[in-house]
Amino acid sequence: MIVLDTDSVKTQPQTHGTILWLAGWSMPDAVFDRLRELLPDFHHVSVDYSDADTPEEMLLLTEITVGNYLYLDCVTCRTWTFHGPLLICGWSLGGLLALRLAAKGFADGLVLFAATARFTRSKEETDLGWVDIYVRKMITGLAQDRKAVETKFRQLMFTESEWEAGLGEGLPPIDSWTTSALVAGLQILRSEECLSQLKSISCPVFLVHGTEDSICPYGAASELMAQLPKAKLLTIPACGHAPFLGREDQIADELRRWWHEQQNK
Repeated sequence: MIVLDTDSVKTQPQTHGTILWLAGWSMPDAVFDRLRELLPDFHHVSVDYSDADTPEEMLLLTEITVGNYLYLDCVTCRTWTFHGPLLICGWSLGGLLALRLAAKGFADGLVLFAATARFTRSKEETDLGWVDIYVRKMITGLAQDRKAVETKFRQLMFTESEWEAGLGEGLPPIDSWTTSALVAGLQILRSEECLSQLKSISCPVFLVHGTEDSICPYGAASELMAQLPKAKLLTIPACGHAPFLGREDQIADELRRWWHEQQNK
């Protein structure tokens, strides 16, 4: 389902642009609510792919949303008046989808949380991602006990100190995605590859990555930095796979400062 608040586009002029939010695997869009509250100077659009039946449908939903945004600009003849430039903000799986859209020329800027240009890697590249067999086991496990698969994945998201600090309590409840959507998301993580397209992404990119991320290892952020021409990396020490949770105030300030710098260049 596409969530596009066209009424606010018509009535609330925005000076800093629009942010399209793409959540991570198994996560509802509500995980970004606090960040959006702290960024009232942007218009916000999101994609709900929690009930997608196939990988193809999940990919199509993101493109349709961007298409709706561009079409609305065109038919109203008010390009940049209310919407402004389009920032695509993706977390984990959403980051991979954001890179895919940017490679097609849809983004004026990218904000990537714990992202990678390719999730599955060879056994020799475990500092960059997961071996494919782990993802395949997750897909098999979903048919047997989906709650156990989601629970185990969430346990990997935070460091021990983050769990002790209660960061995990900030996550929305499990079971917000259908089983078919969970499988579709994992299939995209298995197959989608943006590495070969990174140098074609010319828009500015703001990376936020934790040094202790065990799902998208920090090496994936270093790889993105090396190949994206206009990338900036905000490193979060001793942080796992959710670098914005519990740090929303800091991230909102850093994001806004970075975007203002880009606009003033």
